[in-house]
Amino acid sequence: MANGKRAAAQRSLLAQTAAQLMHEQGIRDFRLAKEKAAARLGIDVRRGPLPRNTEIEAALVEYQRLFGGERHDAALETLRRAALDAMRMLADFRPRLVGDVLSGVATEHSDVQLHVFAEHSESFDLFLQSQGVPFDLTERRFRYGRGEYRHYPAFRFAAGEVGFEAVVFPLAEIRRAPDSLVDGAPMARAKPAEVERLLAGDDD
Repeated sequence: MANGKRAAAQRSLLAQTAAQLMHEQGIRDFRLAKEKAAARLGIDVRRGPLPRNTEIEAALVEYQRLFGGERHDAALETLRRAALDAMRMLADFRPRLVGDVLSGVATEHSDVQLHVFAEHSESFDLFLQSQGVPFDLTERRFRYGRGEYRHYPAFRFAAGEVGFEAVVFPLAEIRRAPDSLVDGAPMARAKPAEVERLLAGDDD
């Protein structure tokens, strides 16, 4: 019983420390955050259970509520307004907001993450070029269920001081979201109208 309580306390402390590191350093890789938290606390990650991603996300929400205050709220609003402006510009590609800016756990280090849709990714490339938007092209891997992984082109660009990453999916996949890294459920995606409601203060 005592061992169980110690293990639970260790998990909670690791989750809280990982959340603090994610907030302060802009880490979004949960495993990296766990490893850094364990190193800071002098805990051997090979011994005892590590906190789940959902536990760390919950600890991050609580940390930001306690210590972020108005600064966090203002930064989140700035990022959501920038996201909405970009989504309006990218309307032909049916953009969806995803990730930390949507969930509300974004920090001043966060980029705006978008999913966009096109028959061919080249059309998104050409659109950015036509708008005079410099970008870097990379690739992102997403999971769909157990053992199924797919790779998609990702375009990184900036508008003012806000960084963006837009991942281009085939139009046929607009109704099938990849798995969330937090809880494994289909990733939440928000249309522009939903982002407008978030900015208006209607979380429903």
